[in-house]
Formats: sequence, C-alpha cells, structure tokens
Amino acid sequence: MAWSFGKAFKSLFSGARVVEQQDWDDLEDTLLQADFGPTVTEETIEAVHKVADISATLDTDDLRRILGEVLEARLEKFDPTLKLKSSPGQPAVVLVVGVNGVGKTTTIGKLAKFIATRGKRVIVGAADTFRAAAVEQLATWAERAGVDVVRPTVDGQDPAAVAYQTVERAIAEGHDIVIIDTAGRLHTKSGLMDELGKIKRVVEKLVPIAEVLLVLDATTGQNGLNQAEAFLEQAGVTGLVLTKLDGSARGGFVFAVQEQSTIPVKLVGQGEGIDDLTGFTPHVFVRQLLD
Repeated sequence: MAWSFGKAFKSLFSGARVVEQQDWDDLEDTLLQADFGPTVTEETIEAVHKVADISATLDTDDLRRILGEVLEARLEKFDPTLKLKSSPGQPAVVLVVGVNGVGKTTTIGKLAKFIATRGKRVIVGAADTFRAAAVEQLATWAERAGVDVVRPTVDGQDPAAVAYQTVERAIAEGHDIVIIDTAGRLHTKSGLMDELGKIKRVVEKLVPIAEVLLVLDATTGQNGLNQAEAFLEQAGVTGLVLTKLDGSARGGFVFAVQEQSTIPVKLVGQGEGIDDLTGFTPHVFVRQLLD
C-alpha cells in the first residue's frame, strides 16, 4: 500500500493526548517524507510551535487543527484562479509549456475537457511540430475532450504559424478558449526559449495571452523543478500544473514548488483519465492531505 501523509499523521497522533517532544520530531520526519522539503518543513514546524505556545494545554487534536490552519495560510498567499476571461471576437489564449515527458500533451486534453464542461468553446493548437507523435497524440486527446484541433498543414511547419492559425480560426468561429501545445525540447535551451518567444509575439498580434501554464511531474520533485528552470526564468509562466500528484504521498511538493518558484499551482492531475484534472483549492487540498 502506498505511503500516505494522512495515514502517517493519524498514526502519529491517534487519540487526543498531550503532545510530547517526540511527536514534534515525528511530525518533522513526516513532512519531509511527504516532499515538503527542508525549508518549508522547518518554517511550518516553527509556525505551528508559535501558535501552540500560546495555548496553556496542547493535545494531538489541537496540533492537527493548528497544522491545518498553518498549511492553509501558506497556500493562500498564492492565487490559484485561472485567468480565462474572454470577450466576443477575443478568445482567451493559454500557452502550455514544459519539458518532454511530464504529461504536457495529455494535460492539454484534460484541460480542454475541464474547460469545455463549463460551457466554453475550446480549440487546441498542435504547435509542438518538432515531434510528429505529439501532433497525433494531441489530436487523439482533443477528440476525447470533444474539442477542435488545428494541426500543422505540412510536416515540420513553423510552430508560431500553427499557433497563429489556431487563434485565427478561434476568432473566425467564435471559440472562447485557445490552448496551444509547445515544444518541450530543442537542440539548445536558447533555441527553445526563442521559439516560445516567437509564438507569444505572433499570437499577441491577434489577442493577448491570458495564461502561460508550466506542467510539472510531481513525482520528480525537485529534479523536475530544476529541469523546468529555463521556462520559469524566460517563458513568462503565470501558473503551474502538477501531474501525477498523489495528494497524500506527494502533497508537500505543492508547498515547496510554489514557494521556490513564487508561481501559483492552478491545476492538479491525480489520474490518467480525461476527467482527472481539477482546479486547485487550498482548503480542500489541505483537508485531503490531513484526512
């Protein structure tokens, strides 16, 4: 059975009893095991201690409540709202970026379904033209999501041209949201960032870009964040999407990645199905983490 923060927490502090020093040590170990990272773990323990020291008595039920409040307060420093406001003739455009292998293309399909089920007309653009397989994969996920897709008209077509054509079609046909897939790897890091910059400039000749979402694989933890450093530095990322997030085992990564990148988590994926992508809500997430 997979390790669970909630189960580990319950086993540490089952039943209301006075908190002892060993409990604090065990809590620290549990936070580290759940991918909170050393900095967030230390600051969380300090914050819980500060609140707990005000109380004349402290039992394990108090500790659980205080920890939940501290974790929620950390998350609420970031705004998880997707900025997808569109107007007639002006679709909201979302660029999706990330290194290959994090689930970027499948995430776009899930995001398209997530938005379409809320009554919006969605179209996706297959601008990762450096990988023919990515175009076919995106088309498959678009079909599952029930949304339109714009493919390259020729093999290896300029990604910016595909992005431009996608937005043009969205305007002509009255789509509300445009989601554009982008390359995750080129021969050089600078080449990749130059290509993303070109896509942004071309799209913004037609409409503003509403969001640039960076997809991260939660199971890779800090390594995944390091791999995505160039995107964070140069791509104008406005929100994070965490895939493969087991809320109980890897939940601490949400705290660590937001605090290190200073960019909010806006969506989380916890499964392989088309409907397994949800918006991020701090209160709900913390409750799931501790239960």
